[in-house]
Amino acid sequence: MKRWFFVFVGCLLAAVGVIILKHSDLVTGGTAGLSLSLSYITHLPFALLFFIINIPFYLFSMLRMGLSFTVTTILSVTTLSILTGVDTWLPSFVIPYWAGALMGGLVIGIGLSLLFRNSSSLGGSNILALFLQKHYGFDPGKTNFAFDLIVVLTSLYAIGLVKGFFSIISIAITSKVISYYKQGNIVKKPVIQKDFVLPKQPSLTK
Repeated sequence: MKRWFFVFVGCLLAAVGVIILKHSDLVTGGTAGLSLSLSYITHLPFALLFFIINIPFYLFSMLRMGLSFTVTTILSVTTLSILTGVDTWLPSFVIPYWAGALMGGLVIGIGLSLLFRNSSSLGGSNILALFLQKHYGFDPGKTNFAFDLIVVLTSLYAIGLVKGFFSIISIAITSKVISYYKQGNIVKKPVIQKDFVLPKQPSLTK
């Protein structure tokens, strides 16, 4: 139950980050960024595009990452799609580029870190990043950044150079947050050593 709670919190934070970026007219990486870019062009709901684009990655996940991880990922993607759908009922507002890049990148990074630590992801490049970490020891933060950068660069025609610059800042922040958690910045419990007790000496008899 505790694991599912953290998975939901991770999805909630990622959804908040996506909404922040959307109202800043910025994009993020992975399938979420691709879906956000397509939503600008097609005017289709982000939630629908995000769910559809992730479908091919589920097969790869099933074959290489296992059933449990795949099911959790599908539930996470579905949850994120539902949560971001709330944006259609929110009032119209605009967030400055720099604020959106900082807040969106930070919140998404924390959300993804929670998902990764609880054997889940948001599909797409997340699956590939965790696969490379599991089998080859790659830093998932850096791997995510590489994939995300490709998505942002291919989205420049839709968002322009200035928005593309701030979008890159956003994914760099997300990458740093993921790398921070990956490096295990958790205080390890000190090893408590038992007091050394001298063995009893045999009593000397006269």
